[in-house]
Amino acid sequence: MRNVTLDIEGRVATVTLRRPDAMNALNRTTKEALLAVLKDVAADRSIRAVVLTGEGRAFCVGQDLNELRADLDTCGAAAWETVRDHYSPVVKLIATMPKPVIAALNGVAAGAGAAFALACDYRLSSATASINFAFASIGLSADSGATWTLPRLVGTARAKSLLMRPGSVDATACLEFGLIDEIVESDLLANRAAALAAEFAAGPTLAYAAIRQALVYSASHSLDETLALEEHFMRETGTSGDHRAAVESFFAKQKPIFRGH
Repeated sequence: MRNVTLDIEGRVATVTLRRPDAMNALNRTTKEALLAVLKDVAADRSIRAVVLTGEGRAFCVGQDLNELRADLDTCGAAAWETVRDHYSPVVKLIATMPKPVIAALNGVAAGAGAAFALACDYRLSSATASINFAFASIGLSADSGATWTLPRLVGTARAKSLLMRPGSVDATACLEFGLIDEIVESDLLANRAAALAAEFAAGPTLAYAAIRQALVYSASHSLDETLALEEHFMRETGTSGDHRAAVESFFAKQKPIFRGH
């Protein structure tokens, strides 16, 4: 069985982590496969929305500690090149590809698995899922963008608490904190994720891509710089076929059809 699979239906790609016996822990094979699949998905213009999920009782519990232990014994500090080679590129692809990405949390998301979910645009959670920023519990800092995404979702004070006093946060608390957007019954999660992805895929994906880029940019740039980028994207989207079609549809009292150009 492949550790990561890609299923494409219409304009929606579903990327599934498939190491259920290991709770979808990220060994080298899985990390490399996930990175390769995400690169393909990001580059494929026919794909207009993405679902990231896991198989079995976990979404992803982060780094495979069995493999890490062996790597530390044989490679020492070089074992941590995986952050540069795998974790950071995966999160950057999730956060910046020009199409919406939905995390469907079928079970526990811990460590890098939790951070992968936070990098997505929208997070659905089964009622039995949970999130655990478990890095400090094994003496680690945090990777996969957790120190960037988490405070932007919950504020600096709560982010410190979640990272420095890690523990399992159930779906109800995750919704209260703003870590997830919806709680869905477990047997309905896949269908809800597919429906939401189809909604995004039918939407103005050119505008979605611009919004995603502008939000990332604004987090580290001044108001003047952000306003300049907004002007650029408004010209770009405002002269697109999507915008023209939407305006005409408005006056015709019809639902617009967006084609992504």
